[in-house]
Amino acid sequence: MEHDRAKSLFALWVLFAINTMNFFDRQILGAVTEPIRKDWGLTDTQIGMLGTAFTLLYAAVGIPLGRLADVWNRRSLISIGLAVWSALTFASGLCRGFWTLFAVRLGVGVGEAVCAPTSSSLIGDLFRPQERARALSVFMLGLPVGIALSYIVSGTIAQHFGWQAAFFVAGIPGIVLAGITLLLVEPPRGTTEQQNIGTARRPGSPYWIVLSIPTMWWIIASGALHNFNMYAIGSFLPAFLIRFHGVTLQTAGFISGIVIGSVGALGMLIGGWSADWLVRRRANGRLLVAGFALLISAPAIYLALEQPRGALVPFMLCQGLASMMMYVYYATVYSTIHDIIEPALRGTAMALYFFAMYVLGASLGPLGTGWASDFFARRAAAGAGVILAPHDPIPESFRAAGLHSAMYLLPVLGILLVAVLFAGSLTVRKDMLKLQDWMAECSSQGTT
Repeated sequence: MEHDRAKSLFALWVLFAINTMNFFDRQILGAVTEPIRKDWGLTDTQIGMLGTAFTLLYAAVGIPLGRLADVWNRRSLISIGLAVWSALTFASGLCRGFWTLFAVRLGVGVGEAVCAPTSSSLIGDLFRPQERARALSVFMLGLPVGIALSYIVSGTIAQHFGWQAAFFVAGIPGIVLAGITLLLVEPPRGTTEQQNIGTARRPGSPYWIVLSIPTMWWIIASGALHNFNMYAIGSFLPAFLIRFHGVTLQTAGFISGIVIGSVGALGMLIGGWSADWLVRRRANGRLLVAGFALLISAPAIYLALEQPRGALVPFMLCQGLASMMMYVYYATVYSTIHDIIEPALRGTAMALYFFAMYVLGASLGPLGTGWASDFFARRAAAGAGVILAPHDPIPESFRAAGLHSAMYLLPVLGILLVAVLFAGSLTVRKDMLKLQDWMAECSSQGTT
């Protein structure tokens, strides 16, 4: 038993390392936005499109890959995906124009689409239900850690050696991890449930089974709203710090690494432990924890944006609190999906969730914020008496005001997210009981 426990913990920490590289690689673009924009003369809308390229294909291939995670060897699937996205991350540094980088980032999205649904499915079979939020919070620690390292390391490398070098450095660790992944244990599906039902699932289309669960719709809506905000912040926070607060590229990377990455690790752990504690007392405990955490984050983002130019310490305190609370979402909501979906369909459920989360959230976050930034920048120029034709470049002096105004979208959507999470907390208990009753019946009949 101790031997199996050690294998599970080893697998969890390897998956954490993989997820760290997952978010390290996808966040590089945000860390080096400003030098790329100036080198190629891009608008903020085009910068947003580079983020959208990644997320749209990520979402599209995520559904078939999530279904594959339910029927194929998950260890091999993760290893292949990791090798693909790491090689293409390296290749990003070789790009010499907008459209070549756009195409390569599409490929990175294909590789990274493997990570979360497959890893989540694997963790669900390595850890018992009462441990899952904590186990998933450790796995999801890769999100803030990867983002923090990406901002700090990529920003520093870009300032001293050029933005291309940041992509070269990022691609190498993933190739090494791809080999280590093949050493992981591949547990049978459903072995950690109280009723061991193996690969059994409720009859019907796997996609319809998932989408017929009311709580899944609230979770999907929450994912779209949450990812809009997270990807908007990730894409434009360093640029905002450089333009509005006047810091260097390296300093912007360090500040972003702290207020988005480092504090997020604490939020992830708080979310995992508090969700496991409260769910033992209330069936909707996980979603209640998420709702209250996001209720704190929305006004904190607003206060961060209200800080005057150069007021970096108050900005960091407010944005750091907001980010910490936003990371509570992942450990609580991801583990809720495990509470309402049978083991044989968890990869499919996560893939459907990610599809909506990325198509409706992550893809629109950078693009929508970039478009709003350009819109408000042109309006600021018009207010100052500078008349610009539709295709005229926006003067640098107005870009800070434009991006600052665009960022106010985030607290507004944050309040809407809180409402969605509390709505989900009203339906989750019934959906949990429905699954438990089916699993008990399935187990009593000896279905495997």
